[in-house]
Amino acid sequence: MPPIHITFLGTGTSSGVPMVACDCDVCQSTDPKDNRLRSSVLIESATTTIVIDTGPDFRYQLLRQKVKKLDAVVFTHPHKDHIAGLDEVRAFNFFQQKPMYVYANELTQEGIIREFPYAFYETRYPGVPEIKMFTIQNDTFQVGDLTITPIQVWHLKMPVLGFRIGNFTYITDANRIDAEELEKIKGSEVLVLNTLRQSPHISHFSLEEGIQLVQTLQIPQAYFTHISHQMGKHADVNPTLPDGIELAYDGLNFTV
Repeated sequence: MPPIHITFLGTGTSSGVPMVACDCDVCQSTDPKDNRLRSSVLIESATTTIVIDTGPDFRYQLLRQKVKKLDAVVFTHPHKDHIAGLDEVRAFNFFQQKPMYVYANELTQEGIIREFPYAFYETRYPGVPEIKMFTIQNDTFQVGDLTITPIQVWHLKMPVLGFRIGNFTYITDANRIDAEELEKIKGSEVLVLNTLRQSPHISHFSLEEGIQLVQTLQIPQAYFTHISHQMGKHADVNPTLPDGIELAYDGLNFTV
């Protein structure tokens, strides 16, 4: 597996940070690390570039990171904050002169078709996104030179996909992972995991739960994402975390 370069396009929860109409200290913070767009990650190898999820901020995220090439989009689940920006692949259709490859399970495909029906009409209006769908099953699949292993996790009662690529694992929108799926994560050098806030939540890991999971799996480096304003300021929370665990922030990047 070739080295891969990871960039966090967004690290916020569904409302983003700052949250609309909120006057809390986090939402009023001037620290750029407290400004969180909806969660998404860019993964680049020597020959292949993919993103995991395209939330409502996707256009701005692409512009901010100056993304010029995109081979595929891989989806975790069909919630609005993870699929709403898919229309923006039209630009890559135009410049790359080919459809965008989209990888998703059947549940997410249904959500995408419901959200963007015009992209799937038999007679399509000129300029709509050109998408070629691939169905993710339980098996490892290939996108360019990236070998991707799906990991099923639970977002309350909704099945959500995490992904392992080489020694990197990305999991968002989860509060439970079955033992069999945990085995797929073991041995990762880097784990990205959702931790919504410090107090418990019905469908997301809390900060304490995330720390416990990382330590149980003995992952050497973890970054927490999908963070709400209820987590607290990055500058206050990050120094309190155990060695090898950090709050991610928009624009953070590293190579695995």
